[in-house]
Amino acid sequence: MTYIFIEALPELREAQEHLEGEGKHLSIPLFEGHTIFLIALLGLVCFYGLENWAAKSTKSHRAPKEGTEKRVEGIFWIHLGAFAVYNSVIGYLILEQERQSFKSLLLYCTAMAFHFTVTDHGLSDHFREEYRKKGRWILGFSVLLGWGLSLVLQIPQGILGIIFAFIAGGIIMNVMKEELPRERESNFFAFLTGTVVYATFLALI
Repeated sequence: MTYIFIEALPELREAQEHLEGEGKHLSIPLFEGHTIFLIALLGLVCFYGLENWAAKSTKSHRAPKEGTEKRVEGIFWIHLGAFAVYNSVIGYLILEQERQSFKSLLLYCTAMAFHFTVTDHGLSDHFREEYRKKGRWILGFSVLLGWGLSLVLQIPQGILGIIFAFIAGGIIMNVMKEELPRERESNFFAFLTGTVVYATFLALI
C-alpha cells in the first residue's frame, strides 16, 4: 500500500506527462489528460472481475459470497494465465527500474517481492493443491521470462507507460483484496507497523 501511494501513483502521473509529450495522448471524451489513470482503473476492474469469477469456481476453496452459491466450472487456467502475464510484465519492468536508478530498482523489487508473497497466498487459498503443484512454478518462471524479454526487446516508453498503468491497477486490486481482507481476521497494528516502516524506508533512501 505504501509503495502504491508514494511511488506507483506519482509514476503514473509521469507516464501521463510522457504520453502527452510524445504526442501520443489518446483523446477520450471527458477524460482528456487522464488516459493513464483510466487505463489503471481498467486494470483494477479486470482483475476484480477475474477474482470475482475465481471465487465462484468449482475449484476455489474459498467460501462464495452470500447470494452467490452457484459455482462455475474451470477458471483455474484462465486465472493462472492472467497472473502469468501480470508477473511477466512485472518482471519486464525490473530492467526499466534499473535504468532509472538503483534506488528505484531497490524499491520496486522490495515491494514486488512482498506483493508476490501476498498474491501467492491468495492463489494458494483459492486453488490449493492444483496451484501448489503447477501454478506456483509457472508464475515463478513467468517473472524470469519477463525479465529475459526485457534484455532483448525494448518497448517504446509511451506503450510501456500504458502497460505499467494497467498492471498498477491490477496491483492496487490485489493489494486491497489480500492485504485488507474483510472476510478473514486482520491485524490493524501489523498493517500500521508495515506502512510506517516502509514509508520510513522510502524516506531514508
